[in-house]
Amino acid sequence: MAKIIDEIRAKAKQLKKHIVLPDAMDERAIQAARIILDEQIATISLVGNEEAIRAKAQQIGVGLEKIYIVDPEKSEKLTDFTNIFFNLRKAKGIQFEQALETMKLPLFFGAMMVREEMVDGSVAGSLSTTSDVIRAGIQIVGMPAGIAVASSFFLMVLPHITYSYADCGVVPEPTAEQLADIAISTAANHRKLTGEEPRVAMLSFSTKGSASHPCIEKVQKATSIAKMKKPDLIIDGELQFDAAVVPSVSAKKAPGSPVAGSANVFIFPNLDAGNISYKITQRLAGAEAFGPIIQGLKRPCYDLSRGCSVSDIVTMVAINSVAGAV
Repeated sequence: MAKIIDEIRAKAKQLKKHIVLPDAMDERAIQAARIILDEQIATISLVGNEEAIRAKAQQIGVGLEKIYIVDPEKSEKLTDFTNIFFNLRKAKGIQFEQALETMKLPLFFGAMMVREEMVDGSVAGSLSTTSDVIRAGIQIVGMPAGIAVASSFFLMVLPHITYSYADCGVVPEPTAEQLADIAISTAANHRKLTGEEPRVAMLSFSTKGSASHPCIEKVQKATSIAKMKKPDLIIDGELQFDAAVVPSVSAKKAPGSPVAGSANVFIFPNLDAGNISYKITQRLAGAEAFGPIIQGLKRPCYDLSRGCSVSDIVTMVAINSVAGAV
């Protein structure tokens, strides 16, 4: 396992957060919960039908000692949560009965636990779709002031350095305003997870006006917005990738750049570029890719690939604990 992941797990142990796993009928989630508790990474609540969870755990031979089980349909919080959700969504036309049925769903009940600060974060996706995980997060947890988009990033771990790539999994064609918010969110998470000062490169096929195109203008505008919102952030754009990572190239193409060829956070202009780039880095450079990690919510509700391993769930709980820390 990468050293940075060991460090994140160690930080999580110190923070002692409480994380919910709403996809609790997945045996991988149950197995991960046992490991997380045994290694003291976090406290865990499994959300779902209690009898079914206990039967599944018995079937796979996993003990549930000290693991909380929250059954939405039995919970004393169901009525309160339904009222909160109804009031959040009634302007969108939801009926009370619909709110009640939604709150019986583990994914949405778990998100409400996060909203109400009963727990510190949520990790789902081994059974739930990415769209459902994000929908629950946006509708229930919401976004903080100044951030108008939920996005994602990947932690790209190479032998001697860790990068953050965004957005590689959620927003297909971000506007300039959204791109700025993605940069701000990713920089904050990079700092929390790595302990490094984020140095943000707003990537393009142009460096400092070497070409002219509306795509370039979007990146330029996004850079200006991010600087205005976060004046202390080390950020520059538009930059080609070589100018972002090679100091000698940066000196020629972008003299005086605050990033100076040493970027560790890369913001891609669209989802095509981001998704392709993280896979190239993973497959050709041998990087370990952790994500997509959902960001831009008030409190962390994270997604998993449905093909995730037990170890992936454990790691994402640790990342959730650290990135969600205040």
